[in-house]
Amino acid sequence: MKKILLFCTFVAVPYICCSQEIDTVMSRIERNNLELQALRESNKASMLEIKAENNIQQDLSVSYSPFFSNGVRGVASSEFVASLGFDFPTQYAARKKWGDYRSEEIGRQYLLQRRDILLEAKKLCLEIIRLDAEKEILDTRLENADELLALVEKKFEEGGAGILEMNKVKMERMTIRTLAAQNSASRRSAIQNLEALNGGISLEIAASMEYPVLPALPDFDAFCKHIAESDLSVLSAGASVEATAQEIKVNRQNWLPKLEVGYRRNTSLNEASDGFIVGISVPLFSGKNKVKIAKARHTAAIAGLENARLQSINEMRSSYFEMTELAQALEEYDLPLMLNTLEALKKAVTAGQISIMDYYMEADNIFNSLADYIGIENRYQVLMAELFRNEL
Repeated sequence: MKKILLFCTFVAVPYICCSQEIDTVMSRIERNNLELQALRESNKASMLEIKAENNIQQDLSVSYSPFFSNGVRGVASSEFVASLGFDFPTQYAARKKWGDYRSEEIGRQYLLQRRDILLEAKKLCLEIIRLDAEKEILDTRLENADELLALVEKKFEEGGAGILEMNKVKMERMTIRTLAAQNSASRRSAIQNLEALNGGISLEIAASMEYPVLPALPDFDAFCKHIAESDLSVLSAGASVEATAQEIKVNRQNWLPKLEVGYRRNTSLNEASDGFIVGISVPLFSGKNKVKIAKARHTAAIAGLENARLQSINEMRSSYFEMTELAQALEEYDLPLMLNTLEALKKAVTAGQISIMDYYMEADNIFNSLADYIGIENRYQVLMAELFRNEL
């Protein structure tokens, strides 16, 4: 009962940080999560591809052609050509800027994925804390039921208790044991889900893991502005808008000619001549519709950005106002009163001042209220985790 009292004395105070245990779990998951590991390697490959796209696209071409003629023994003449083609110089600068935007977009997408995985892990930790608190209540109820069963069996033998009271206590013990088994299974499932996020590596989750210290609710308007500027889903969508805008500029330069320079040597019997190769190729068809495609992508990215902003603000607004209601509900619970009443009821039934039936009628209401409190507290914690998800 003392553990329940300590657990239930939660009060929201200005934000400090996650509990040390939760921080440790999330740190391990960030390091071991297979999805994040794969994404990090994939991003490395994507970065290299972006850099490679801005290199000189054509390799050095070298050819040698010997010519033979009637009446001439061996090679009558030959031609040696070495040439290199490249894009118009301004295209490299445009593609370099486009590559920078794409790299930024990739980085933002990684941070977004990391945030979502760590948020999932934190919610599982919060669920484990809730289940541990629920177990504390179930343990107390089971302890009370065992003591009352011993008491009622003694009274039954002495003729001071009936079969209905005996059955009531036995049914209570049966119900509590069932709830305890469900609680244990749920905790095991939550830990298994955490270990799956941890790359299949086992985690030792202590029963003493505590909720993080919560912040007071921030000012709504100020927090809306903060979310609009810092939400990772919005920032990721914004990076896509910038990348697609630069893609339009890159594709608008596709009409520029491609250049070719090289060296040529021709030999004919005892004579030889050297020269340079300078040429251009005009892309009449290769750049067709590329600007239209890039503009369509840009339009889609803008729509995605607006949707991300709207969704982010709506989620924050919904969570914020639900939390204000939950905060008021938590303040209505008088935990010391409920716990003291439970102790008083236990003493009264033990002393024979109230019947077993009356005890369970009153005690069940209190235990249900404690369970409701734990559920509301957990929901408040989950909403706060979602509200500050971009700071994980």
